[in-house]
Amino acid sequence: MTVAAILKDKGRDVVTVTANHTIAQVCDLLATHKIGAVVVVEGSDLTVHGIISERDVVRAVARGGAAALASSVGDHMTATVKTCMEADTIEQVAQVMSTGRFRHMPVTQGGKLVGLISIGDVVKRRIDNAVREAEDMRAYITAA
Repeated sequence: MTVAAILKDKGRDVVTVTANHTIAQVCDLLATHKIGAVVVVEGSDLTVHGIISERDVVRAVARGGAAALASSVGDHMTATVKTCMEADTIEQVAQVMSTGRFRHMPVTQGGKLVGLISIGDVVKRRIDNAVREAEDMRAYITAA
């Protein structure tokens, strides 16, 4: 099973911001869209420049107090972003996310953003696969 299969089911819409957006604007987007992270791009260029998650926002506020809400995303985003491609398997992506201890991974094609997957998407797909394999095994044993 590949990342492409996850995107086929969940869609390719990604909420993005630029490094000039404020942390307050990011908080509004996270709440409005009920998501945990947004990808940082520059203008219409869909090259991933960073990612800012709920964790990054909490760290910013812990360091700077309420004043951090007026600071720019560029000051608090994770700039070194691990990305994946549609052809990557969910096992590969799960390993990278687990090792790196992050929950959101942009999907790129030719260096451009084409989607975003979360650890929840990966875990759901792995559980669905395990359930399907168990059902297939039961059907095979019953038919024998």
